Amino acid sequence: MSAILPPSERLWWKQPIDKVEWAWIAIAFVWGMVMFVMMIYWHIYGKQNLSNETYKTTPEMFAAKAEKFIAENTIRTETEQQIPVVKVPANGEGYLIARLWAWYPILELEKGKTYKIHLSSMDYNHGFSLQPVNINIQVIPGYEHVVKMTPTKEGTYAIVCNEYCGIGHHSMLGRIYVK
Repeated sequence: MSAILPPSERLWWKQPIDKVEWAWIAIAFVWGMVMFVMMIYWHIYGKQNLSNETYKTTPEMFAAKAEKFIAENTIRTETEQQIPVVKVPANGEGYLIARLWAWYPILELEKGKTYKIHLSSMDYNHGFSLQPVNINIQVIPGYEHVVKMTPTKEGTYAIVCNEYCGIGHHSMLGRIYVK
């Protein structure tokens, strides 16, 4: 029998299955079971899973909470736009706003402390991509995403919008400092 030519007998499904084909069926089945078990294992023990929550909100409610947080915790401003650098209280909660072509404010965290970072968009869909850690979250207007994170290395981390949000998308960059 050939894959190019039509089957010699009309009821081809009644033909016996060759040993090689049974071997490949067995290999595919075993590999599928291994991957199924690995999905469960990585969900429980893998370090790639974010511990996050999502709540319904409005841009106005989220902006009010974020502005209050920024007013209480600002330690300095940076860049020509005077973006506030906000020190998030140790083991506390921080707020990060995604709005047209900007992440606001710049967060400062401490190494080894656990934080809950609240994310929301004021206007369009944005993508929160923390580099080089490669954390990716879809930030949607009307939803507050709460991400639990514990920084393990000091340094400056870049926040990149990885969801196209208009003509100034290429300039939508932010920072998180870990001291």
